[in-house]
Amino acid sequence: MKRPIKKVAVIGSGIMGSGIACHFANIGVEVLLLDIVPFELNDKEKAKGLTLKDKVVRNRMVNDSLTKSLKSKPSPIYNQKFAKRISTGNLEDDIHKIKDVDWIMEVVVERLDIKQQVFEKIEKHRKPGTLITSNTSGIPIQFMNEGRSEDFQQHFAVTHFFNPPRYLKLFEVVPGPNCKQEVTDFLMNYGEKFLGKTSVLAKDTPAFIGNRIGIFGIMSLFHQVKELGLTVEEVDKLTGPVIGRPKSATFRTVDVVGLDTLVHVANGIYKNCPEDEAHELFKLPDFIDTMMENKWLGSKTKQGFYKKVVEGGKKSIHSLNLDTLEYSPSKKAKFATLELTKSVDKVIDRFKILVKGKDKAGEFYRKNFAAMFGYVQNRIPEISDELYRLDDAMKAGFGWQHGPFEIWDAIGVEKGIELMQAENIPVASWVTEMVAAGNKKFYTVCDGAKYFYDVPSKEQVKIPGQDSFIILDNIREAKTIWSNSGASIQHLGDGVLNVEFQSKMNTLGGEVLQAINKGIDLAETEYEAVILGNQAEHFTVGANLAMVFMMAVEQEYDELNFSVKYFQDTVMRLRYSSCPTIVAPHGYTFGGGCELSLHADKVIAAAETYIGLVEFGVGIIPGGAGSKEMAIRASEGVLKDDVKLNKLRDYFINVAMAKVATSAHEAYDLGFFKKHKDLVVVNKDRQIATAKRHAIQLLEDGYTQPANKKVQVYGQQALGMFLVGTDSLVNGKYASEHDQKIANKLGYVMAGGDLSEPTFVSEQYLLDLEREAFMSLCAERKTLERIEHMLKTGKPLRN
Repeated sequence: MKRPIKKVAVIGSGIMGSGIACHFANIGVEVLLLDIVPFELNDKEKAKGLTLKDKVVRNRMVNDSLTKSLKSKPSPIYNQKFAKRISTGNLEDDIHKIKDVDWIMEVVVERLDIKQQVFEKIEKHRKPGTLITSNTSGIPIQFMNEGRSEDFQQHFAVTHFFNPPRYLKLFEVVPGPNCKQEVTDFLMNYGEKFLGKTSVLAKDTPAFIGNRIGIFGIMSLFHQVKELGLTVEEVDKLTGPVIGRPKSATFRTVDVVGLDTLVHVANGIYKNCPEDEAHELFKLPDFIDTMMENKWLGSKTKQGFYKKVVEGGKKSIHSLNLDTLEYSPSKKAKFATLELTKSVDKVIDRFKILVKGKDKAGEFYRKNFAAMFGYVQNRIPEISDELYRLDDAMKAGFGWQHGPFEIWDAIGVEKGIELMQAENIPVASWVTEMVAAGNKKFYTVCDGAKYFYDVPSKEQVKIPGQDSFIILDNIREAKTIWSNSGASIQHLGDGVLNVEFQSKMNTLGGEVLQAINKGIDLAETEYEAVILGNQAEHFTVGANLAMVFMMAVEQEYDELNFSVKYFQDTVMRLRYSSCPTIVAPHGYTFGGGCELSLHADKVIAAAETYIGLVEFGVGIIPGGAGSKEMAIRASEGVLKDDVKLNKLRDYFINVAMAKVATSAHEAYDLGFFKKHKDLVVVNKDRQIATAKRHAIQLLEDGYTQPANKKVQVYGQQALGMFLVGTDSLVNGKYASEHDQKIANKLGYVMAGGDLSEPTFVSEQYLLDLEREAFMSLCAERKTLERIEHMLKTGKPLRN
């Protein structure tokens, strides 16, 4: 079904409606955002003598909502310029405009009567064949569909985004009873390919998949926390990053989302799922009832399970005692079981250790996983026929690294059954039959593809849709041709290699640089092209800062100089090798990661890439060819009659302020990516496959090794501008003297030194200046203090 989406209408401009509108604007779609006309004037409007007939009044609700959304943090939009793609209106004056759109989305309040009124209005103006979807999370489709035309019902489904729509990847598609199969297929594909989501096909059951499983997990914890005598902090310690969940874990997440939101969904499941074997678990514990009465709803009411307290001018976090319902200062939680996992980098390898724990943590994990396994086994086929969809929903909607069936596999299916039996939880017959037939895993990997245990056919079936992706976890074992302790190289086929960083936080130490050079060596001789790509949470946090600090403290300057030059030389090889080089950044791409991206033949960036030269935060300048490159980009980017120093000044400020782009689209504005050369992909899962395709395209287009370039620098003319600027910042108390020293060193490099007039120089000339400046700053006590502070606290020091 070929259906280009050029324009969408979003009906309802609340938090979700505005967020969805922004995300469609993110991907280049024109959006019409509509909401109701206000019932009365506000004080400001009365003071201005406005009436309810004035357009500014009639569009007040939609405009206020969108403005508030655009100002919120984290931002719902990749670049504020994209907001121009959204036009606003109201449901009385502008509803007729929906006749010109390709897709209408209803995102109004969760009340059936109001939704039905909106659908009646939509039906009067919608052209036949237009997609119509609802973002409901709980109202059955058959009720929303009632009384609508055949064409409406054939094109109607639920498309459930998770909040915030830009960041959470889950996109649940729930077709209506009369929805055409081609419409369902289109929505699933559009979610993956264009919206960058994980599309999950769900059945029309209460709370669908994500919230049904997720709310069960939280409600189960609410009951367990009392039983095991655990504190709020202890539960958050046990259910956070150690098991591959977000830092906000459980109780902090509820505070952020809002306790009222959780209660609303839990009550809906309790009311609408009387046959659920865990029905009573969805009944709210007494402490939740009390919190609701007290309006302790979390962040929106300034207190929930946690609250910020200011005492004697100092801020601290207090947590709620669930027995006394009083707040007290948060205490750090520690468990012996967790200590055993500290040396285990991969989350998936920790689960076996956690369930063997002899302390309260071990008991917690055994009970918690047993309850979860018991619950998800019984949701097949109630909420989904395929078990992998449950895992996809939890990973994409709740930020879990591993879904429940993947965790069960990691512990061992038979061990999971033991845990359930210890808690008197019946094992589903399909699980018992699976194990009896010799199937010991829910998932297997074969020939680079992932398979799942299909309950009806009782065999392993390939998960559909993988052909668009290259999933490194699935091919690493079979396709790795070289590796060391910090990285590995896989052959992706067609002569294209991928260098995967595997160090802690993907830091760029000697092993990673060796792998990059090895990858280029192989691509220049036996293979064809090289990609730097990985599928960790972040591309890289940059160079190994601890190593720099150690060498500087021990005054091993020759060794440090060698290391910096090795980094520079590696980065320059990306630019001047005889094979195409592609860098695929995503997530944090700091310092050296940015420098690698700046020098590739092409960048294929995930939209959610947070990239910047952040070295100023630790008292140094970019030393891996980044300072040099920003000078070049400023020089190349000016037109014949431009004021040449303006762009140089802007790029200098970007580096000196350690600016980080908050999306790949912002990286264009900051000069880190180049338009018409570098590409942004919305779906990170497609990134490496897209990079491979572009590598092949470069080869087919007749790739040739670039020639060395000469760079125009402006010497004293630029240097004077930089020095005056840093002086004024210090005099105005906006910068410290050490900040000025670092900035002046950067200015010296970007100006090309103290040359008397504009001159053309080699890149190596600038690299030598850059390395010299970097080395001199590493000998400064205040720089070492900044590096040490960052290593200890993760935060910058101003000194």
